[in-house]
Amino acid sequence: MVQKNSFRPRVVVSRCLGFGRCRWNGVEIEASVIGSYRERLEFIPVCPECEIGLGMPRPPIRIVAVHDKLTLVQPSTGRDLSRQMDEFSNAFLARQPPPEGFLLKSRSPSCGLYDTPVFSGPTATDSLPQKDGPGFFARAILKCFPAKSVIDERRLADPATARAWLQAIGAV
Repeated sequence: MVQKNSFRPRVVVSRCLGFGRCRWNGVEIEASVIGSYRERLEFIPVCPECEIGLGMPRPPIRIVAVHDKLTLVQPSTGRDLSRQMDEFSNAFLARQPPPEGFLLKSRSPSCGLYDTPVFSGPTATDSLPQKDGPGFFARAILKCFPAKSVIDERRLADPATARAWLQAIGAV
């Protein structure tokens, strides 16, 4: 049900969460938890990986840390996509009217908030995940909008966490 004053908080959302087939393998994630919020929230879907020109399906990308410098690499091609992702992220966030919140895809090298694997090398044969951290797009969000409410679909599945997030963005 839409609120009486018809205010619908604006939420930037990872497009793969029920808004389009844009994951690296061409799949759309069925995010049933999001369906219940479609009438309450104004979603602004975005897939940073598609926006920097990666097609679907596409070879996966990963975050690699070398000497404390993080890079976004496509192991199968050897491409370093860090600059393109940083430029897209900053431009996209600068042209958006400030949203009330963000809903991102967990573990994604672009959108993951806290649980994206960070590797010591670009290929599966030369490294294992060394730690977890934010994806490139998520890191830009946290830098540009540190006071905004940001959540991923895994945490949104918990009713108490979802309620707190909805309150924080003004949806209840």
